[in-house]
Amino acid sequence: MTYHALVPAAGSGSRMGALSGRALPKQYMPLAGQPMIRHALATLCATSVIAHVFVVLAPDDTHWPAAAMAALGPKLRVLRCGGDTRAHSVANGLRAMARELGEIGNDWVLVHDAARPCLTVAMVENLIAEVGQDDAGGLLAVPVADTLKRADENGRVRQTVSREGLWQAQTPQMFRHRLLLDALDFAPQVTDEASAIETLRLAPRLVAADASNLKVTYPLDLQLAEWILQNRGKPSR
Repeated sequence: MTYHALVPAAGSGSRMGALSGRALPKQYMPLAGQPMIRHALATLCATSVIAHVFVVLAPDDTHWPAAAMAALGPKLRVLRCGGDTRAHSVANGLRAMARELGEIGNDWVLVHDAARPCLTVAMVENLIAEVGQDDAGGLLAVPVADTLKRADENGRVRQTVSREGLWQAQTPQMFRHRLLLDALDFAPQVTDEASAIETLRLAPRLVAADASNLKVTYPLDLQLAEWILQNRGKPSR
């Protein structure tokens, strides 16, 4: 089988920028000495089974650090076809991949968030192994551990929601190229790829990951991600 990675990175990260006071798009904020996005791209490029790593940028992106990314090697390819939403960027990227590579409808595509810098090769390899040849695909996820509350319009607890059977979706999310493109065309308003697949009445496989594969959303998340990257693999004291 052939596997490709696709990283949509056309967003501005406005929520993060507003809270941090920085105009730089979130994916380019410095993290452990590198632009944040480089950490995830380096992991995907280092995963031997992945043939190509495509990053989808906004057409007018002037922040892409081409020189810093060159060291990641020939697997990495830049597509300047980002759209107004994540789903739009992913769909555009899937079409651009097909134009570059030819018929890849049955190939697997692993879509990963640019703002999840703590991904490891082991996580990627486990996802691929667990999904196997399941045509519904699958995604990394973590079972919900906390008690959940539903709020009312006044910010007070309306009800406690059972966490039984609930999972927090992560990325990568892995699906067949043609199936994912069809799903995004059918449901372009979704916020993740698995949701699009679900609209086709398919049930993607949940592959257990861990909380270290966090998504950087708030300024404090940058500090946590940096700690993970700098201390991963060190013996505990």
